[in-house]
Amino acid sequence: MVAILGYSRPQILAAVQQMYTAVADSPASPFHFPVGDEASRRLGYPPEQLAQLPPEVRDAFAGVGYPFRAEAVRRGDRVLDIGAGAGNDALIACQLVGPQGRVIALDLTAAMTRRLQQASERHAIDRLGVVQGSAEQLPLPDASIDSITSNGALNLVPDKRRAVAEMFRVLKPHGRVQLADVVIHRPVSVDCHEDPRLWVECVVGATVKEELIALFEEAGFEDVSVLGSHDYFALSPSDQTREVAAGFGAHSVEIGMRRGGSTPSGLQRWGRRLDPRRWLRRWYRRGLLGLLAFALALLSCYGTLVLAVLMPLLGVHLALDEGLWAGAIATFVLLTLVVLASGLRMHRRPWPVLVGLAGTFLVLYALFVDYSVLVELGGFVLLAGAVAWDIRERRRHEARVLGLTDRKPGEQ
Repeated sequence: MVAILGYSRPQILAAVQQMYTAVADSPASPFHFPVGDEASRRLGYPPEQLAQLPPEVRDAFAGVGYPFRAEAVRRGDRVLDIGAGAGNDALIACQLVGPQGRVIALDLTAAMTRRLQQASERHAIDRLGVVQGSAEQLPLPDASIDSITSNGALNLVPDKRRAVAEMFRVLKPHGRVQLADVVIHRPVSVDCHEDPRLWVECVVGATVKEELIALFEEAGFEDVSVLGSHDYFALSPSDQTREVAAGFGAHSVEIGMRRGGSTPSGLQRWGRRLDPRRWLRRWYRRGLLGLLAFALALLSCYGTLVLAVLMPLLGVHLALDEGLWAGAIATFVLLTLVVLASGLRMHRRPWPVLVGLAGTFLVLYALFVDYSVLVELGGFVLLAGAVAWDIRERRRHEARVLGLTDRKPGEQ
């Protein structure tokens, strides 16, 4: 897999459509993700449910989990299936809603909607409407849907926040959502998010699980809970796809939730978006915690010094406890070194840690043994270089895992 950077959003969507057109037209062909009846059984679909589906629907299944574990679809519901594909979940929903309900199967790919429409007509399946459309702009009026089901669609959507907002818009107050989707443990940080080939690998477009849940909560969904997970990529016939997935901790989850009774205010949404705990987790998962710790070390050292000089000019006398001051600096310097050491597990390059260790020694020596401004500055310069080196090695490792660069000899 060779990446070509600089692709536009329409090209990403075109690549996704091309991939799933191939699934619709030739489901027996080899793909890098599991397809078909056997995949649905291994992901948890009960055999008795699958037995009621037409073979042409089961054969082109390309979901990532069993969303019905959330039991969001009920009798009499008006249901929207986002990313319906060949129609497994849409037809199961038709069985669950009964004669008073209706299911709308929406998919981005014309070949998939055509395949499902033909199966529906061939087997005289009523209560089903098939629509081609995007999750980012649902062709439905506000508050017109009782429940939403989705299986492996969000990870392929470029603007997930907009898609989640659209789900909230079309649901009735307290409407229910069930979905299965791909999530990752560690986000992709290298510059490859506009490469369509990597998007259809289902990893580059995936979201960290906690971030995905936060997106729904930010939009106004409540009782968001993870009900199951699968080592989905273990089912892939592609060695490279399994390696990429393992490198980023990619797996699939099944989530259930319900729409809140009212739309959150802009202040509430921004309050959730700016939650410092959320940002701290984001920095940690992106391998930037060392940069944050180093910045805090610099701030505690020289920022406090600047305050101590400026405050008396403003008529404020600041009593500075030198022991506490030195302790704070040392704490953040040591935290920086710990984060550098954690990078060894990923890129296996000892040099950032060794340079960071030298920098840490110089800073601590200046603080607690024999102060010299040059020694202290030299320590911080070494630490800065070590942090930058570590970030660079983390990005290079990600690029090698994704196939963007050649691997080093002997690297897994």
